[in-house]
Amino acid sequence: MNKPIRMAIVGAGIWGENHARIYNAHPFAQTVAICDQNIEKARALAARQNVPKVYKDFEQMLEESGCDAVAIVTPDHAHAALAVAAARHKKHLLIEKPLATERQDVHRMMEAIRENGVRAMVDLHNRWSPPFHAAYAVLQKGELGELYQAYLRLNDIKWVATDMLPWAAKSSILWFLGSHSLDTLRWMFDDEVTRVYSVSRSGVLRGSGVDVPDLYLTTLEFRRGGVAQMENGWITPNANPCVNDIKCNLLGTKGMIAIDASHHNLVQKYTDSAVTVPDCLVQNEIFGMPKGFAFESIRSFVDCLYTGAPFHVTLEDAANTSLTLLAIMESAASRAPVEVTGLYEQLSPACKTAL
Repeated sequence: MNKPIRMAIVGAGIWGENHARIYNAHPFAQTVAICDQNIEKARALAARQNVPKVYKDFEQMLEESGCDAVAIVTPDHAHAALAVAAARHKKHLLIEKPLATERQDVHRMMEAIRENGVRAMVDLHNRWSPPFHAAYAVLQKGELGELYQAYLRLNDIKWVATDMLPWAAKSSILWFLGSHSLDTLRWMFDDEVTRVYSVSRSGVLRGSGVDVPDLYLTTLEFRRGGVAQMENGWITPNANPCVNDIKCNLLGTKGMIAIDASHHNLVQKYTDSAVTVPDCLVQNEIFGMPKGFAFESIRSFVDCLYTGAPFHVTLEDAANTSLTLLAIMESAASRAPVEVTGLYEQLSPACKTAL
C-alpha cells in the first residue's frame, strides 16, 4: 500500500478507543469509522478521537465507510459473524483475541478469510512483551538448549470479572488470559500441543453473581515431547499491586529463564492507603502518545499490512490456540486427558507473505 490504511473499528469500549488512538498516531494509518450497537457511546468516542464516521449497523459501515481494514474489538463470543462479513467485503482484519470461542466459528472464519484473499491477525500481544521477547530471543540463539519444560501463570484480580467485563459470564478466563498464555507457550516451544489435561474450580465468582469458573490448571504435552503447565484464574485478591499476576519459568537442557512480569520493580507508588505498581510495560503513555507492548502489537499489524510483511502472529497460530483451548475446556469438564485434533498446519513464510 502507498497510502494510509483506513481503519474502521467495531466496539467503542476502552480497548476500541485505544485502537483509535494508535491508528491516529500512526504515520501510515487513520481511523475513518467507529461502529457500536450503543450509538451514543460510538459518537462520544468519535468526538474524543476525531473519527469522522459513526455507525450502529456493521454492514452499513462496511459498505459506506471506505475502510481498508476492520478492527474487531467486541466481547470474545461476538467475533465470528463480524469477521466473516468483513472478509466477504474484502476488508483486512485485526481481531482481538481469541479468534473465536466455538470450533465451527474457527472453521468458518478461516474459510472466509482464505476464500476472500484478505489478511488477518489476532492480537495475541504477549509476543511483544519485552521480558517474553527477550526469553524468546535467548531460546532462538540456542543458549538454553532444547526447551524441555515450562510453567506459565497468568491470573487476574477479581475486579476484572466482577466489574471490568460486564460479559465475563459469557466468556472464560481461558479465553481472556489463557489465549495469551497458550500462544506464548506455543511460540516458545515452536510446537503444537497434542494432549491436554486440565482441572477447574468454581465458587468464588459464582458467589459474587458471575456464573463462570474461577480457575484452570492445565498440563500441556507438545508434539516433540515438551511439557508445560499453565495456570489461569481471575480470583486474585483485588489488593494485588497489579491487575495481572504473571510469572514464567522456561527450563531447557542447558539453562533456564525465570520471568516475573507482575512486580517488575522499576517503579512503585506508595500512599497512606495503598501500594501500587504503575504500568510502564503493558499500556503506557509517553508525551501523550500510546506506548507499551499491548499497543505495539496493534501498531505492528498496521506496519505489516502497509509493507506486505508477514504478521508476527499467523492466522494458523490464532486458530490452533482457540482449538487447543476448546480441548482444555473439554478436559476440565470430563476430568480426563483430551487429545488435540484438527489443528491447522502452519504455512511457509512465502505463503504467509502472499496472504
